[in-house]
Amino acid sequence: MSTEHGPHGHGPAPGPPGTRRDRGVLRTKTIEQSLRDTEEPEHALRKSLSALDLTVFGVGVVIGTGIFVLTGKIAKEQAGPAVAISFVVAGVVCALAALCYAEFASTVPVAGSAYTFAYASLGELPAWIIGWDLILELALGCAVVSVGWSGYVRSLLDTGGLHLPPELSGSHGGRFGFDLLACVLVLVITGILVLGMKLSSRVTSVVVGVKVTVVLLVIIAGAFFVSGANYRPFIPPSRPSAGGGGLTAPLSQLMFGFTPSHFGLMGIFAAAAVVFFAFIGFDIVATAAEETRNPQRDVPRGILGSLAICTLLYVAVSVVVTGMEKYDTLSVDAPLADAFKHVGYPFFAGLISFGAAVGLTSVCMILLLGQSRVFFAMSRDGLLPQLFSRVHPKFGTPHRSTLVLGAVVAVVSGFTSIDVLAELVNIGTLFAFVVVAVGVVLLRRSRPDLPRAFRTPGVPYVPLLSVLASLWLMLNLPAETWIRFAIWMAAGVLLYAAYGRRHSRLAVRQRAHRPDPAAGRP
Repeated sequence: MSTEHGPHGHGPAPGPPGTRRDRGVLRTKTIEQSLRDTEEPEHALRKSLSALDLTVFGVGVVIGTGIFVLTGKIAKEQAGPAVAISFVVAGVVCALAALCYAEFASTVPVAGSAYTFAYASLGELPAWIIGWDLILELALGCAVVSVGWSGYVRSLLDTGGLHLPPELSGSHGGRFGFDLLACVLVLVITGILVLGMKLSSRVTSVVVGVKVTVVLLVIIAGAFFVSGANYRPFIPPSRPSAGGGGLTAPLSQLMFGFTPSHFGLMGIFAAAAVVFFAFIGFDIVATAAEETRNPQRDVPRGILGSLAICTLLYVAVSVVVTGMEKYDTLSVDAPLADAFKHVGYPFFAGLISFGAAVGLTSVCMILLLGQSRVFFAMSRDGLLPQLFSRVHPKFGTPHRSTLVLGAVVAVVSGFTSIDVLAELVNIGTLFAFVVVAVGVVLLRRSRPDLPRAFRTPGVPYVPLLSVLASLWLMLNLPAETWIRFAIWMAAGVLLYAAYGRRHSRLAVRQRAHRPDPAAGRP
């Protein structure tokens, strides 16, 4: 029997409720306390989601511009037609992380995703660090996606003869401007999220339905123009990459002198490190666990189901685009759209732009949803001001945190450009994968008694493989990305030391139960 229970196995052992023991910044929050916190009326989120809703969320956030752009770009530059294999490899790497997420989310169905999991297994400071990391990842991700959406919409408006003033079209080529469309999109999505999860899931379902329909039409139509000659050679001969220099070079190159190659067998794996980032987002499903009617059953289905669907769609698109046009003649900016122009059907290029614009709407919504839930969970634990953990009495949503974060992201999206922000999103996500995989192993050892509706197979080997795969992909990111990430993490540690450590609900409980050394003195 776990040492966390009393002599009869009921409730926590003597001591401050919700903690195993006072370990300072490594104090952990028990699963039981996490679940009790979700039942407090002022902090209780409304449960309205099903497995289908979660699967739609997962597909909605993963399928974005990557399916229309990344497939052809990587085929031309790194893998050739074998990019389809690269997507399979990346899907397997994501599946390793997804299996770990599925166990945690079904065991601890509480808002906050990797933050909540880390609090239960690694301790308060690691939990704060991963929560701070997720805030960066999701905020920047939402801002970047909204700017990309704005670009597609402006392109469609230009086609129709409508033109926004340059001052309201964002910053481009050194010219300063405000991206009005990106800002408005974030504000509208913020309003929808405040009005309730069920409304959000319905809007997302419609958007994802349109997006997947466009993708399937492109796959089916493109299949009629596939030529077998374009697949030869399926794995082009290997050739060395020139590589970058200084801080722009991958960290692996600076540390080990390793220079990746293009094409060949190693090119397939190098391409997998790039296309992996097209899958980022399935972990957002775990942030909605607390708002799911049957999380033990539905969250694993939502995570694994959405990942499987997205992998199949990515592989199908990559097979079609490399079959329609020879890989070395594909365009880099809009390969799939230009492939249809190449075969004499420009209509589909417009359809692809429309699908991308619609698709990015759901990506932006789900990223903002995930960010507000992580912020809400950290606030409920006292690591951030608790006023952000109050839920709306009518809509049952964390309206304050949603409004504040929505306003901040709207301003950032209005003034930002997409340059280096995407790489910060990538390293933040991979860091979360590592934390969750380690947490699964630790929680198996410390709480073997917990009921687990879903169990990650092959523990500890599957989590170990997930950690190694994530670290390998992180090493392929530029050194300057690591520096920016380290600066953000250092700022987070300082904020925790100044506020979170003293205001943490666990710290408050420990102080309340600590005996007064002056008690009993004459």
